[in-house]
Amino acid sequence: MDSLLLFLLFAAAWLASALGGVLGMASGIFIVPMLTLLFGIDIRVAVGASLISVIACSCASAGPLLRTGLVNLRLAALLGVATALGALSGVFLIGVATESFLYGLFALILAISAWQMLSRRGSDRTGPPPAAQPDRLGLASSWPDEVTGAPVPYAVQRVPLGLGLMYGAGAISALLGIGSGVLKIPALDTAMRLPIKVSGATSNFMIAVTGAAGAAAYLVRGDIDLLLAAPVAIGSVLGARAGTRALIRLSPERLRLFFVIVLALLAVQMLWTAVSPGGAA
Repeated sequence: MDSLLLFLLFAAAWLASALGGVLGMASGIFIVPMLTLLFGIDIRVAVGASLISVIACSCASAGPLLRTGLVNLRLAALLGVATALGALSGVFLIGVATESFLYGLFALILAISAWQMLSRRGSDRTGPPPAAQPDRLGLASSWPDEVTGAPVPYAVQRVPLGLGLMYGAGAISALLGIGSGVLKIPALDTAMRLPIKVSGATSNFMIAVTGAAGAAAYLVRGDIDLLLAAPVAIGSVLGARAGTRALIRLSPERLRLFFVIVLALLAVQMLWTAVSPGGAA
């Protein structure tokens, strides 16, 4: 592998992870198309390299995210268990459902999530939502306002629904070979009523768990190319740090609108893959 190709792989991974870091989601959903479409790399090998980069960039961004006070650690630990179980279940379900069905289902989920997130514009500054049940798990917390720095309290609602959605996000992640942040953030935002910046930071903090579960399966199958994964992982780490800094600076409303646009574009891409002849073969 020549030096120019290594640099291009590094640059592509940096760009994908920077965008993923801004959105609080794994960069795999951007890295895999880049590797396959721009570099002609086999989809299975691209997914394997992407999962390694997911783990690397999530670990690299964990420290800065924790220092911001945006990560809900208790909630991340609880939901991480459901996500990991879902990812392991998805590995065993590979081959049962057709890829066309999965891509179509994913497109539907993305479209619904985009609509729900758009409908919640302006909700990040309305104060904590009323808790439907007592906070027995101690999940309620606060996040620092980006202007004043004052803590803004929030409650965590519908925990059982959130656990179910996280399990499904992990399973779909493993089935499609992408990071589950694109599904976690809408679940945290619309189902559990978290502020959008808390949703992004907490999702980013949890991504390594899902990536590790999927990477183990690809490693066993021999789809991890270390020579390819190395520049992708390094570029991902540096890109994730740049994206995390942008996440901290962006206003909640701009971040929400940015994420809705990305969700809509991904939904169109997934639907096209599902219906195009041979697109999801």
